[in-house]
Amino acid sequence: MTQLKAQHLAKAYKGRKVVKDVSLAVKQGQIVGLLGPNGAGKTTSFYMIVGLVPQDQGSVTIDDKDISDQAMHQRAKMGIGYLPQEASIFRKLSVTDNILAVLELRPELDEAQRNQELEKLLGEFQIEHIRHNLGMSLSGGERRRVEIARALANNPDYILLDEPFAGVDPISVNEIKQIIQQLKQRGLGVLITDHNVRETLSVCEHAYIVNAGELIAEGSAEQVLNNPLVKEVYLGNEFNL
Repeated sequence: MTQLKAQHLAKAYKGRKVVKDVSLAVKQGQIVGLLGPNGAGKTTSFYMIVGLVPQDQGSVTIDDKDISDQAMHQRAKMGIGYLPQEASIFRKLSVTDNILAVLELRPELDEAQRNQELEKLLGEFQIEHIRHNLGMSLSGGERRRVEIARALANNPDYILLDEPFAGVDPISVNEIKQIIQQLKQRGLGVLITDHNVRETLSVCEHAYIVNAGELIAEGSAEQVLNNPLVKEVYLGNEFNL
């Protein structure tokens, strides 16, 4: 079983240390949350793992293979999928063409295999009925499902979800939680960062809490909820799942 690891990540902007020392690990088949107050450094840490932001110190590895210097598209080829917070589908392409655009980047698939993968993804994410709809016409929940299907079209080992619960209605939030469980059942390692603490903790097996650029707690949802420092700087005493 492979493991995605970030070790001792650090990042400064104009002399101000945004991330001082953050380490975490995600195994395949595991759902992990990266959480913290606004300005804590969690988003920067997440972006360093994705490859959007270069780290000043520390390393990112897959199975102890250092990928710290690899660009985002190279990390994608090495098995790291990424779902950005902003809408990332092609607005003027159909759902089918959005997914095929990624499948066509996989040289190991011939046309029949690409179509087979397409049908599998359309079925798995219950988007067959909107396969001919344009990206611009989709609801928030539909768009998220298409985006996740498209991320999986690249056959990743890990998928990093940036604010997956943002901008979707309560029904769609539950659908997305079910999809995240599907990703785990597929054997993917899932790393989530989201401002929606309750929904994120309810779906995670393990969570890392960052504050002032450093890791202050990690463990199960119950462990981090009961951590006095997490209560003090982040969740307060009244928070519960």
